Amino acid sequence: MRIPEDKIEEIRNTSNIVDIISGYVQLKKRGKNFVGLCPFHQEKTPSFTVSEEKQLFKCFGCNVGGNVFSFLMEYKNISFVEAVEEVAESLGIKINYQQQSFSDPSGLEELYEINTIAAKYFSSNLFNSDEGETARNYLKKRKIKPQVQRSFGLGYAFSEWEHFLQFAKDNNINIAKAKQLGLIDTKDNGGFYDKFRGRIIFPIFSPNGRVIAFGGRILDPSAKTAKYLNSPESPIYLKRRSLYGLYHSKDEIRKLDKAVLVEGYMDLIALFQQGIKNVVASSGTSLTTEQVQLLSRYTKNIIVLFDADSAGQAAASRSIEILLKQNFEVKVVTLPEEHDPDSYINEFGKTEFENLLNNAKNFLEYQTEKFKKQGDLDDPQRETEAIRELVRIISFIEDPLKRNIYIKSISRKFGLREKLIESELEKFFSQNRSRQTGSNQQRFKQSVNGIKTDSKIREVENKFEKEIIILLLEGIEEVMDIIFDHILPEEFINPVYKHVAKIIFENYKKDVFSPSIIVEQIEDETIKDFVLSLSLNNDTISTRYGDDFTSKEVTQKNLIKYADDIAMRYKVLKIDEQLEMNRKKIASGISEEEILELLKLNSELEKEKKTMLEEHNGK
Repeated sequence: MRIPEDKIEEIRNTSNIVDIISGYVQLKKRGKNFVGLCPFHQEKTPSFTVSEEKQLFKCFGCNVGGNVFSFLMEYKNISFVEAVEEVAESLGIKINYQQQSFSDPSGLEELYEINTIAAKYFSSNLFNSDEGETARNYLKKRKIKPQVQRSFGLGYAFSEWEHFLQFAKDNNINIAKAKQLGLIDTKDNGGFYDKFRGRIIFPIFSPNGRVIAFGGRILDPSAKTAKYLNSPESPIYLKRRSLYGLYHSKDEIRKLDKAVLVEGYMDLIALFQQGIKNVVASSGTSLTTEQVQLLSRYTKNIIVLFDADSAGQAAASRSIEILLKQNFEVKVVTLPEEHDPDSYINEFGKTEFENLLNNAKNFLEYQTEKFKKQGDLDDPQRETEAIRELVRIISFIEDPLKRNIYIKSISRKFGLREKLIESELEKFFSQNRSRQTGSNQQRFKQSVNGIKTDSKIREVENKFEKEIIILLLEGIEEVMDIIFDHILPEEFINPVYKHVAKIIFENYKKDVFSPSIIVEQIEDETIKDFVLSLSLNNDTISTRYGDDFTSKEVTQKNLIKYADDIAMRYKVLKIDEQLEMNRKKIASGISEEEILELLKLNSELEKEKKTMLEEHNGK
């Protein structure tokens, strides 16, 4: 059963986000928006902002944001459908459900539905089958209680080659989509077989509780296959953007303003069962920037808790760098070599484990101790390299005050002058800036026949594109008419702005102008956070012009005027860019025929620019 799209739109358009959120958060009017203390993290100064005009909310403290449905999903840990149903009930709107036809344009809902059905299938296998007893005994041996197994949706995949395949056919599941999700695979001689066989299944949930993928652990120790098998990436699952257990732990992470990062499924479940509930797992993969950005929505404080073996400690060191680059406060716990988090908490209990966490070392102490154990501090040359490595790591810290504290710490530990450390640090700053510049040029540079655009023009162009996106996010049809009459999304240079402009343009073509709907369609959480910040920031266009924006009517009139102005200026800038590139080409030593052609083109561009300015100034 599904809710028709037109009914969802009716519920969204009828609801008032301020009325809904006011039932959970005390809001006060501040300017055009409402503010209150964020319900998703502890704070003393309100950073939680709600826009009645745009039907959006955003916390500028923990970065949670979205529309009315997003709020209820986050606040109550419910699904999208449940959030829609709750809003409908509060408005007295009756929902006439449709049979699930899997006709959603993007195809994503069908993938989610297949995974949901598969998760129920695996769970039933674990708890209700004779073959599942092997898995139940294994979990009992690992001291995982049945209620915790159910809470995390654990399941079992039968050892038969085509059991799920037949189940899928019997339940009219699209086989091609099931293969796309990695539930089945293709035989060499044609046909299909079950991908997960004889394995305990760990469903992987999105932060909002939807099943996006699966992990499977083999039970037969003699099987000549990988110990763990994971779903491939799909339109609903990107490994680098997913953290195992986040759905279950996000509330506790917000409450404690701290997360514990472990490596594996069983580590996380064991800790959670014992009451350590602010825990997430990287699922055996190296921690990624996208995972850290996702986690930053809930906290900026983390304790890294990886296995004590060399692989685990190497992973911990890599994670520290990524976390520091994202402005996290990082601490590390090192377990005895014979233990992993699962075995340690089961042997020593919650209290002793909490003592470990409470005595976690900051990353500098951890790295120094690691070098000492390796003997790197016993030889002058190796000690020099170790110190240089410590300095390299702190170069990722943006906060100058915090960085200075670590400089002093290195100075004391090794008896070095602070100036010497600062000098070494500056070398790494230069390297970082060089790499960043190279990366930005690779990502953003645009050229015509290899001729680069002047960086000053590119910088101005980037600012224009940002202003244009902010204008589009005002949700005013006349503003969109003006902008899209002059500028198409493909003309944007900045890839983020181009991506957002495309989404807005596709909605515009359908006569959809609501920022709430647009934000809902942005799947990348980082881009969504960025767009919410642009839309709800106090420094948006409609709040920058004082008396020019004193009422809704005057605001709209001036926004339309500003849109016309900035669209014209952007087009002029593009012409200037083309003129500048043509001049560089002329100076690069091309043939006389090509020079004449470019001079003619430049003359036409100058005329076009002059005409545009005259028409605009004559308005």
